[in-house]
Amino acid sequence: MEMKVRKLSDLLIRVLILVFILFNIGCDQVTKHMVREQVDYHANIKVINDHITLTKVENSGAFLSAGDTLSGPVKFVLLTLLPLATLLYALYLVMRKVNMPILLMIGICFVIGGGIGNLYDRIIYGSVTDFLHIDFVIFQTGVFNVADMSIMAGMALIIINSFLKKETLAPTEP
Repeated sequence: MEMKVRKLSDLLIRVLILVFILFNIGCDQVTKHMVREQVDYHANIKVINDHITLTKVENSGAFLSAGDTLSGPVKFVLLTLLPLATLLYALYLVMRKVNMPILLMIGICFVIGGGIGNLYDRIIYGSVTDFLHIDFVIFQTGVFNVADMSIMAGMALIIINSFLKKETLAPTEP
């Protein structure tokens, strides 16, 4: 009986992981679709004064347009095949090891969801739609999207998990 409960529990965790990743991809794709349909290229729509603005740009590179000028085959390998292989491995890892720390699991799911959202755009449209810009005078971002926020949140959770893990492994004084 205990074995059946454990298998059911593992199955439930895997289903929740997939739902979380799909929800993440859906949020990204819905926002990008809305921007593609309703915002003009290089528009400057103020959301909160001049601090948060909407604009529409297409990024054919990776983070901050890295790799934008690479040749076709090299660009395809570095910006499509390599991320695809990495995302598939991360998905395998998170589905296989359902007993990992919750922060790590959620972080990996955020990275997978955001990565798939941007990879989908790159494959279907040839570029990634970015549309958010933040400017708080001393802090300013490039133009980014919901998938980028997801990837950054996921990486933050993974880093926090690694620090928490080190604290629990640190030797205690007698």
